[in-house]
Amino acid sequence: MSQEPAPEVQGTPVTARNWQDPPFNRWAFWHVADILPTYLVSRGDGQVRPLPAAAGRADLPAVPVTRTDGTPGTVGEVLDDTYTDAYLVLQDGELVTEWYGPLGAGDRPHALMSVSKSVVGCVAAVLIDRGQLDPDAEVTAYVPELSGSGYAGALVRHVYDMRSGVRFLEEYANPDSDIRRLDEWVGWFPGDGEPRGLYRFLATLQAEAPHGERFLYRSAESDVLGWVCERAAGRPMAELISELIWAPMGAEHDAILLHDGLGTAVHDGGLCATARDVARFGQMLLDGGLVPNGAGGVRRVVPPQWLRRAWAVDSDARSVFAASPAEWAFPGGWYRHQFWFRPGDYGDVLLCLGIYGQMLHVSRRTNTVCVKLSSWPDAQNPAYLEDTLRAFDAVGGFLAGRDPGRHRLAGVVSGLSRSGDTMPPRPTVV
Repeated sequence: MSQEPAPEVQGTPVTARNWQDPPFNRWAFWHVADILPTYLVSRGDGQVRPLPAAAGRADLPAVPVTRTDGTPGTVGEVLDDTYTDAYLVLQDGELVTEWYGPLGAGDRPHALMSVSKSVVGCVAAVLIDRGQLDPDAEVTAYVPELSGSGYAGALVRHVYDMRSGVRFLEEYANPDSDIRRLDEWVGWFPGDGEPRGLYRFLATLQAEAPHGERFLYRSAESDVLGWVCERAAGRPMAELISELIWAPMGAEHDAILLHDGLGTAVHDGGLCATARDVARFGQMLLDGGLVPNGAGGVRRVVPPQWLRRAWAVDSDARSVFAASPAEWAFPGGWYRHQFWFRPGDYGDVLLCLGIYGQMLHVSRRTNTVCVKLSSWPDAQNPAYLEDTLRAFDAVGGFLAGRDPGRHRLAGVVSGLSRSGDTMPPRPTVV
């Protein structure tokens, strides 16, 4: 990774203390390794999954969008107005369009924030499929250090679906919230006193409700899941992502993974990767966990039943989501296996989301994968989020030649059986 000196923005240097704050984040999100401690997530030496260019040129910026405030606009205006650093669109596995701001590049990793959670969830899926991780085991069977915390009694499946009863307030604008306390414990610097670190922080959390009875989005759940995966596999997360997801999916570039300065990976939001490799990850999800093997067939990366269960909304997943604060942002949606799901104008959409405007948008109905990397001035902005969702829905509809309508697909991955078997797939391209 490059080691460019951090510049000054409006006379103030970009540092590890202000890297998420505007206007510093516009540079910092492209240069995390230059200012923070990171691990390499190797792409290995295998074949890169090609992203062939789509035939013709689609004028996606001109696609009309009705914006959140009811005014007419275009996809290009939405991207311009929401601090876009990069965007990329695939349809049918082909590259339709790709754009980078002046500070970015196709080979430069960008901070993904909580998009990282979905990658860690896929690591858990592979470990479960291999019999190394039991979703019905208590997390303390793998991490006894949490026995005195609120995670005592929580199952592995509770944390990957964010359904533990642990108290954790995820309010980015509240300086006293638990997510900000987590940032403080992770952001320890030499000279700041006794090192604290991510895992020590997790052990301080306490429960406020029975495990399994509610859904509540909390970054701590993903950090516990990452810790459990490391213990189950006996390997650090950077190696697990590399060997189980990044290399086998055909990534083109190495990624990097932020750690807390004491060696603990930030599982909930520390991954940084190129837009193209995020798109490859999304295409693999769209294809049911499979990727081309280069010989006319496919190979499995993520177990298809993990994605099939995630897509398959049921009354339990809907009811706990509807009772959560997330229903306001995604009415009719659900959360499973570290993925968000939202009914869109062209069917249900799988989303991987990160603060400050990171998004992976996967639509089976339009067979599109859309990536947006951003540096919003605020960690969360509901209008920016909704406008981007509407823009990507419109892009998918335009490319697929479809009219808007509330269509739903059955909760199964196309081309795969409902039986949930884990036998190797037949050598046909999905």
